[in-house]
Amino acid sequence: MGFRAGAIIILGIIYLMALKLKFLIIPVVMAILLTACGSRLTPAVTVLAPAPVTTDTPALPTPTLTPAPPTPTPEPLALSVNGAGISLAEYNAEVQRLQTSLTATGKTLSPADLQKQVLDEFTSQLLLASAAGKAGYQLDDTTLQKHIDDLAAQAGGSDAMAAWMKDNFFESSSLKIALRRQMAAAWERDQLTAAAPTNADQVHARQMLLLDPDTANFYYQKLKSGADFNTLAFVVDPDTGGDLGWFPQGYLLLPEIEKAAFDLTPGQYSPVIHTTYGYQIIYVIERDGQHPLSTDARRALQQQLLDNWLKEQAAAAKIEILLQQP
Repeated sequence: MGFRAGAIIILGIIYLMALKLKFLIIPVVMAILLTACGSRLTPAVTVLAPAPVTTDTPALPTPTLTPAPPTPTPEPLALSVNGAGISLAEYNAEVQRLQTSLTATGKTLSPADLQKQVLDEFTSQLLLASAAGKAGYQLDDTTLQKHIDDLAAQAGGSDAMAAWMKDNFFESSSLKIALRRQMAAAWERDQLTAAAPTNADQVHARQMLLLDPDTANFYYQKLKSGADFNTLAFVVDPDTGGDLGWFPQGYLLLPEIEKAAFDLTPGQYSPVIHTTYGYQIIYVIERDGQHPLSTDARRALQQQLLDNWLKEQAAAAKIEILLQQP
């Protein structure tokens, strides 16, 4: 009996059984029969699902990019000297300080002169502070803070110091910047002025100071006639006799008088000299090539030495004024 006939007989038997078991068995039997019939026609093919890919290397995290910090905007400058700068804010504060000081004393300056005075002072400070650094000067934060604490004590305490800073347009940071530069400049200034001599070539002279040319010429003719200079000098100035004391070159406010004195030898007098003070006749009493300097005279020479140094340094420096002319 063939395969199909056998299947029909089996199907018939199952059908009779299904009448008793209702339809519960039919789906199962039909699946078996269909599988049996199909296996005769087409071989079964099993399709395997691909195995999951595994790896021992852990997955790398996705990198997170950290943005670069923004580049700080450079603070605008008012002045640059050999690369060292004064900020526009500090310049403006110094102008306010000077203007307040002038107002308190009843003085005034034109905007151009005010700007020049502030810029000249800052230029001098920067030149001196730079030279101090090259000479090995150093100022640590502890020393700077002690100086600030001393200033606060002199002012009357921290509250008084805070009030002074406000009145003088200072903040804590700007005060430290200014003090650091000023202390370095003062150190270099002291190094330079210490080189001033204690003795110098000096003359001891008298003068007759007259207010009009006729009177001055009258006394000059008396001197030419043989009158004693000291006697006439006490007539003109009964208190001091016109004694100018000892002075070196570069000390007197009137360079023409100073030149006349150093051109004379002791015992000689000058012709009448017209100056901004009037009409003067100079007489040299004595001269000493190594006479000790008075305190005032040495201070004047120190200032002269400092001024000459600053002029030389400024001439060789790269100075940039980054302000508009007022």
